[in-house]
Amino acid sequence: QVRLVESGGGSVQAGGSLRLSCAASEYTYSSSCMGWFRQAPGKEREKVAVITPGGGITYYADSVKGRFTISRDNAKNLLYLQMSSLKPEDTAVYYCAAEPLRYFGCPGTYTYWGQGTQVTVSS
Repeated sequence: QVRLVESGGGSVQAGGSLRLSCAASEYTYSSSCMGWFRQAPGKEREKVAVITPGGGITYYADSVKGRFTISRDNAKNLLYLQMSSLKPEDTAVYYCAAEPLRYFGCPGTYTYWGQGTQVTVSS
């Protein structure tokens, strides 16, 4: 059973920083693409960042480029999202997700999801 548990959310003022963590249960974590997604009230879920199994390739949404950094520790089955220069529009529930790497790379859809952690940025 795959289990993903996010932590590190909270409330912060604009310009502040937070680091989210995602702990993966016993799973082929090291061979999986991992991603961070977010969903704000009344909005569709947005892909924020993705990292390949070895960590060599990352993707970021334009809205977070230069401010967020995704990383992973395969020895500890942990995924991170370092968020800096936070803006009120970053307010959302943040989810981590996992999906096995495909022959073409990281897929567009993810099967395994965490329960989410709330990030609130006040102006």
